[in-house]
Amino acid sequence: MGTIIELQNVGFIAEKQDIIKNLSCQFEEGKASALIGPSGAGKSTILKLAAGLLVPTQGAVYLRHEDISLMNHERMLNFRRQAAVVFQDSALWANQSLYQNMELPLRIHFPQMPKRERDQRINEVLAEAGYQKDLMMRPAKLSMGEQKLIAFARAMVCRPVLIFLDEWIESLDENAVQRLINIAKMHKDAGHTIIFVSHDFRVVKYLADYVFIIIGGVLTMKLTGAQLTSDMALAQYIEKGIVS
Repeated sequence: MGTIIELQNVGFIAEKQDIIKNLSCQFEEGKASALIGPSGAGKSTILKLAAGLLVPTQGAVYLRHEDISLMNHERMLNFRRQAAVVFQDSALWANQSLYQNMELPLRIHFPQMPKRERDQRINEVLAEAGYQKDLMMRPAKLSMGEQKLIAFARAMVCRPVLIFLDEWIESLDENAVQRLINIAKMHKDAGHTIIFVSHDFRVVKYLADYVFIIIGGVLTMKLTGAQLTSDMALAQYIEKGIVS
């Protein structure tokens, strides 16, 4: 399908620190790409740059050859409708109920959708994620793992085709981890694009078609998933020395 997102000579500075340094990479449409590396390497920043949530200090980020930072309101809204982000900290609205958190993307992107259809869509994605508790609660009442489930379900509610996942299975029990990984795999099998950050090397080996190794805000290596599964020594080196 070709490249869907490209970072071209991208740099990003925060609090006078170079977080990302002259980084160029391409993410292929319909594939799953993993960003891995030690803590503080800049992986989450790259994810947010690729998702158009941060504007690079240097260089540009392109969606199908269009500079995201130059998109007009209509083009940006269309991008947001097709894309979804699960943040590392879940990023749920603390002053809204869980139902309101789930409903908000539908109200924004599908304002004509009847409430009955919104409720049906919300119930479907929550059932897939495995969340069964009261939706009238506020996020503070939930465990970190439960907040992750809600954040993941919220990201899926608009049926995205471009999915950004930042440590989306942290704080979850094994059953929930497997459930969310399987959902991500179903999206990939459907031809959707996934860009994800994970320290769980099992997930990287299972899901990733491409692996980008980030150290100190620099892309140091790009591998295919096939290379990791076929070269045990390389996989062990990366798992022990970089991902952990």
